Amino acid sequence: MKLNQIISCNDSRDISGLSADSREIKKDFLFGSLNGDQYLQNAIDNGATAVIVPRSCGFSFPKDVAVIKSDNPNKDFAMTAARFYEHTPPHIMAVTGTNGKTSIADFIRQVLTMMGEKAASTGTLGMIKGNNEPIASPNTTPNAVVLQRELRQLYDEGYQYTVMEASSHGLCQYRLGGVQCEVAGFTNLTRDHLDYHKTFENYLDAKLILFREILKKDGVAVLNADIDCFETIRQVCEENDKRVVTYGYKGKELHLLKTEPLPHGQHIEFEFYGKKINLEIPLSGEFQAMNVLCAIGMLVEETKKPDEVLKHIANIRGAKGRLELVGQKNGAAIYIDYAHTPDALENILKALRPHTKGRLAVLFGCGGDRDAGKRPIMGKLANDLADIVYVTDDNPRTENADTIRQQIMETCLKGINIGNRALAIKTAMETLKSGDVLVLAGKGHETGQYINGKIYHFSDHEEVIKNL
Repeated sequence: MKLNQIISCNDSRDISGLSADSREIKKDFLFGSLNGDQYLQNAIDNGATAVIVPRSCGFSFPKDVAVIKSDNPNKDFAMTAARFYEHTPPHIMAVTGTNGKTSIADFIRQVLTMMGEKAASTGTLGMIKGNNEPIASPNTTPNAVVLQRELRQLYDEGYQYTVMEASSHGLCQYRLGGVQCEVAGFTNLTRDHLDYHKTFENYLDAKLILFREILKKDGVAVLNADIDCFETIRQVCEENDKRVVTYGYKGKELHLLKTEPLPHGQHIEFEFYGKKINLEIPLSGEFQAMNVLCAIGMLVEETKKPDEVLKHIANIRGAKGRLELVGQKNGAAIYIDYAHTPDALENILKALRPHTKGRLAVLFGCGGDRDAGKRPIMGKLANDLADIVYVTDDNPRTENADTIRQQIMETCLKGINIGNRALAIKTAMETLKSGDVLVLAGKGHETGQYINGKIYHFSDHEEVIKNL
């Protein structure tokens, strides 16, 4: 493909590929310099024939290299990747927010597949095509080239629908810069990633990129009307010519009336565009009811088939590692959940309390090299909402694991400190009695434990099975 076909310039040289990783550059590739000038020479040595660089770049380039300077190289590189790969599935949806993205994306893919459509989802669980096993991905939102390559592959395979999780990192780094969504959802906004974004305002602003720039002009925003920042999000959507649909207790189009816990799920009563609907779903917790309403709203706005959506939504399964019932021991239920933020931990404990006849136990830790401020918050929540608390390791990365646990224990007086996660799980399961509920929080679907810069194989699922 010609360079001037994929980015605005007067150079018509051939481009055979592109990457923002200098190690992946080959002959006649375009290199996106997104992480500083230090990788430019390596990219040129590997065969880069063109580069996109920040306007301020002062690198001395060889005369045979085409140099495109940009005020927003991340965005321009993403747009270039989109033009290079040309085609995507015709119907693209995206969902953002602190919690719930994975479940909502998974619910949408499941329902579309039940409706007979070729649908895929991308996100924390990886790429899932139809009802196939996930294809793992290192990031919730892949980099721009990987994302556009995956979308082109889905297009070539005949997929009509794709729903993706849009992380705050992926949005502010414009990994989705070349994507155009028809429908976008917003779940909630609670404390997370402040080590990266620094302030709550920056965190919200990153999320809003989805509605300002990624969602099409005539697109639909499906918003949680119950959250504090709803009016801010609604205003941004309307200022950018996006139609707004709301859900929740304060929602208009999907107005939640009440939820009622059932032995194996819950009953939801809500008004659906003015019509009262009663629905039973095999998922526990009010937050899952909210996730289901968001999924319904996005599906109906995308497909315009409300009857089919409501017919199939009752048959969804929970996403792997999202309040997933994985076993029973001595008459006690054992759940695994990905909750690693204060809000998510609070939600799962409150969701499981109505299902607990005996004691509610939680096992969790906090990640290293991440927002340390949430550690005492999560410790207090666990202390107040659970009967038994096991404080253990959860990806300490390069931090001292003992220090992380101690920061949690400062506000968790009932906490039992067991650093070795396998031993903590074994201990927690050995003490279970009939009517108890145990939730292993933090890792969810993950199969690795990051310790001292290395990744060791570890799975909460495998540990539970081992101890049953």
